[in-house]
Amino acid sequence: MKLRLRWFPGLICILVFSLAVIFPNNALADIYKYIDGKGVVHYTNVPTSSDFVLYIREAPVKIKSRSLSRDYDAIIQKAQEKYGIEFSLIKAVIQAESGFNSQAVSKKGAKGLMQIMPENYKALSVSDPFDPSQNIMGGTKYLKHLLQRYENKLPLALAAYNAGPEAVDKYRQIPPYKETRDYVQKVMILYSRYKNI
Repeated sequence: MKLRLRWFPGLICILVFSLAVIFPNNALADIYKYIDGKGVVHYTNVPTSSDFVLYIREAPVKIKSRSLSRDYDAIIQKAQEKYGIEFSLIKAVIQAESGFNSQAVSKKGAKGLMQIMPENYKALSVSDPFDPSQNIMGGTKYLKHLLQRYENKLPLALAAYNAGPEAVDKYRQIPPYKETRDYVQKVMILYSRYKNI
């Protein structure tokens, strides 16, 4: 099965979202890129010519045990119902951000399950970032905001969740930061796999 996307310059975006539909749990899904003579960027998981170059190589991603990952399902369900974000996507972001550790603190000061930065607490109605309910509801609200900002282009929304909207706006695509590219890929793979659990 082949996926080929066309985006006009200035709207370049990887639609890795298709992983959820195309690939089984253990398949690898490298993404290839090609810019044709008209400047149109093409992305595919199945290159049809030597003009395509490797853009992102998938690395294996492990999902924590089901018992651990089910601890917050009731809260995730409420967040899904309130914000209209898929249960599997919320769960994938939590896995990628904190590994389901409600007490996680990053080097940059992001806290809790969805790693919310202190400057966002007020806007996201978070008074205690270590409270799983507040954190998941706040993180999902932010994710919803980013999806709306980037017209439901999930890879861009995820890149903004990781690197900040300013970085995505600057490059008008996933920023060329290894951490952010790895993060987007990881969440997309987890999202696909959680949908199949």
